Amino acid sequence: MKRIDFTNTQVASSQTARDINRGVVLNLIRRRQPISRADLARVSGLQRSTVSLITEQLIRERWVVHGPIGRLPRGRRPTFLRLNDRRAILVADLRPQQTRVGLADVNGNFLSQETMPTTNDPRATAQGLAARIRRLMEVHPHLLFEGVGISLPGRISEKTQHVIFAPNLGWPDFDLKGAIERATGVRVELENAANACALAEVWFGHTEKIRDFVVVTVSEGIGTGVFLNGQLVRGRTGMAGEFGHVPLDPSGPSCACGGKGCWEVYGSNRAALRYYQESSATQQELSFQDLLALAQSGDALALKALEKMFQAIGRGMRMIVTGLAPEEIVVVGELTRQWRRFGSLIEKEVGMGFLAGRPPRVRPVEGEMARLRGTVALVLQKHFGPSAGAREKEHESSLQGKAIA
Repeated sequence: MKRIDFTNTQVASSQTARDINRGVVLNLIRRRQPISRADLARVSGLQRSTVSLITEQLIRERWVVHGPIGRLPRGRRPTFLRLNDRRAILVADLRPQQTRVGLADVNGNFLSQETMPTTNDPRATAQGLAARIRRLMEVHPHLLFEGVGISLPGRISEKTQHVIFAPNLGWPDFDLKGAIERATGVRVELENAANACALAEVWFGHTEKIRDFVVVTVSEGIGTGVFLNGQLVRGRTGMAGEFGHVPLDPSGPSCACGGKGCWEVYGSNRAALRYYQESSATQQELSFQDLLALAQSGDALALKALEKMFQAIGRGMRMIVTGLAPEEIVVVGELTRQWRRFGSLIEKEVGMGFLAGRPPRVRPVEGEMARLRGTVALVLQKHFGPSAGAREKEHESSLQGKAIA
């Protein structure tokens, strides 16, 4: 999914072709497992001898293992291949109050999950997270750890890989990637939570044939992951997609980013809680989970607060529809539990904002694991894409350099 720059190209080497073919075969096994070598050759269009060489290499690298033996009316019975589920990925999803830490196999199946507090001190949070990661590695010595995937409500510099914008965490510029790598010795991939959710849709969702979609994550703030023309959009500084901090009303309430009237101060979980507290006499501290429970029980003020929240989300989505014209908008967050009751409000606003043709489909994400699945995809894409082997060698050298330093 990498765009070719025709102003700075080099002639492809035989190694480049091998890396591309390896990625094709590995992804076909991932998507269609269990699958035979003959079917791999047929689906990929590669020669059987090429497929055989690649699969033998993947077996030696312990990415792929033999599965069941097939049955045919006559002839040699094929041996099916599947991914090695002993390959594991450590994951973490940071949110302002709580971080969820987990362990998954390469198929996105979660083997373990736990939570820890998130603080406004990035160093303390990094130390606590590294300790959890090390403990998971110690508890599961039989697994082969491929890396750590971390999503967070903020943006990462393409140049330095530092967290450079995280207003809802209250963090300054911080090298979270380097801190975790030094403490664990494992490669770390960092990504904005909405971008990670977009990757989860590509790897584990139903958007394989959709080349233009946007993921909107609704939590303490609002994030957007933009996937256009078959690739994730990050922009020159890694800040592309911060629609949550576009003002809908410059004279509106203050936002954590320092602005006023941003989309997220009207459409986030915090906004819904503010609506409820403004309309009720209670001074009790409520969580968004509490608000959803009140709405489920029929509380009129809670239902009204959620209605205002959904309408604000829809109004903000008009920016996305008009500016990007995606085929689909995918919504992630706890609010999707009330989608049957209020989802039509978002769809109505989106329809009103579309200028011509058919408005994009708006749907809630399936399940509540999108953010963690996205962190799995962060690590997988580094291994399954072209030139993955070269990237791995480069990263090993950089880790050795840090250790020497």
